Amino acid sequence: MMENTNDPAETSPPDLANTFAGVPIEITISVGKARPSIRELLTLGKDAVLQLDKRVEDPVELYVGDRLIARGELEELEGDRKGQLSVRLTEVANLRESLE
Repeated sequence: MMENTNDPAETSPPDLANTFAGVPIEITISVGKARPSIRELLTLGKDAVLQLDKRVEDPVELYVGDRLIARGELEELEGDRKGQLSVRLTEVANLRESLE
């Protein structure tokens, strides 16, 4: 008699997070919003200033698609990457829980 190797008790589904761990994703960082009128938008040109609803020290929000995944603070890198922006995370959503 052959053994049943497809017994669900003996096999477990692959860990979804590990299955896709190497797939790159795009994270969008939202620093604020502006609400100009169409008239104001049409007059924008080079060197125009568009005022946002946030201050420099306010937290930024990190999104994957339309899902908020974290909040953080903007920082400037030092050393050979001086001038490049980065984000120091201050709050992170439980992403593993939402994948299960």
